[in-house]
Amino acid sequence: MIAFNKTFSIFLVVAMALFGYKAKPRNDDLARAKSTLKQIFRLYDAGHDNLLNETYPDKSDNKVTYLAGEDTITSRRVAYLWPTSGVFSGVNALFKTTGSKQYLNLLENKILPGLEQYYDSLRNPACYQSYITSAGKSDRYYDDNIWLALDFCDLYMLTHKPEYLKKSVNIWQFVISGWDDNLGGGIYWCEQKKRSKNTCSNAPASVLAFKLFEATRDSSYFNLGLRIYNWTKINLQDSTDCLYFDNKSLTGKTDRKKYTYNSGQMLQSAAMLYRLTGNKIYLEEAQHIAKSAIDYFTEEYTTGEGVKIRLFKNTGTWFNSILFRGYVELYRSDGNNQYITIFRDNMDHLWNHVRNKDGLFSKDWKGEKEDKYKSLLDQSGLVEIWAVLLVSRPARCL
Repeated sequence: MIAFNKTFSIFLVVAMALFGYKAKPRNDDLARAKSTLKQIFRLYDAGHDNLLNETYPDKSDNKVTYLAGEDTITSRRVAYLWPTSGVFSGVNALFKTTGSKQYLNLLENKILPGLEQYYDSLRNPACYQSYITSAGKSDRYYDDNIWLALDFCDLYMLTHKPEYLKKSVNIWQFVISGWDDNLGGGIYWCEQKKRSKNTCSNAPASVLAFKLFEATRDSSYFNLGLRIYNWTKINLQDSTDCLYFDNKSLTGKTDRKKYTYNSGQMLQSAAMLYRLTGNKIYLEEAQHIAKSAIDYFTEEYTTGEGVKIRLFKNTGTWFNSILFRGYVELYRSDGNNQYITIFRDNMDHLWNHVRNKDGLFSKDWKGEKEDKYKSLLDQSGLVEIWAVLLVSRPARCL
């Protein structure tokens, strides 16, 4: 009987692999995403115009450091566009993976009306500016707008409502206006301060172009996406490990800092190119980036339960959520679940050991450093990862 049971177990494992068996979605992923999202709307609500605050606790003089120039907002402050767009991504991911209309209602009745407070129709091409228009003109960032256009395109593919495709296409017109012949091409980071061309404004632009091609079947999007992909690879890739530097200034100097989201978007772009063309050179490129990113951005770590995992270093929570998009795209192509498993292990560790009494998370995934002010952007990135893990968790061995 023991021999039979062992033989049957082996047969079952082989059969599951052959027939593409996948584990049922784990309810705790959905519960974690919903819990974190609930805390976002409970703790970050600005109390007017469907807007949110930048941090919790809110600090009116808490200047942000991620702008191209000085943070000059002095009136009653709300979140900048970038973290607000992260909430759009998180809820969009929940709508995609659950199909629940409650998330579409949340998008259409709260999140999108709030985002319209940032829409600048006075300058041409129209797009979203970095701060609410009622406070006056502010800088307009190409990458900020790309993140929104990606979500609008995804929302169109989920709902087939033409207004969302129109939004994405209109933003694309702004994005591509940031391309010129300086440095042989490439899209700038900031419209008002054209000092550098960044991976964060080019890599996701290529992803957006490929998504628009899938939505419209207009080959001009594919051709532009490939052109942007090639420019970014030539100008900003580190040839020693396939990862990506941050930017190149107009003087030709390369900022060699590496962030997870930059390599993650080129990973996603390469994996999409493989899916769209069938050319294995793109699959191999994506696989090289995937391995190097884990080697570079994670380290061996033993959790409180004594489990050894590869833990992401202090690289930025939302940045990691964008990297995860690349791994999910690659998983669609090669079925290799090792990277999904690494993210799963990280997210289990975060929930069990880094979540504070308010249900929020610090940037330090080891849990050794507590952020006094918890960033909206970081919380929204975790909502997205949990939402996507809901349908992409690989099965454990029997």
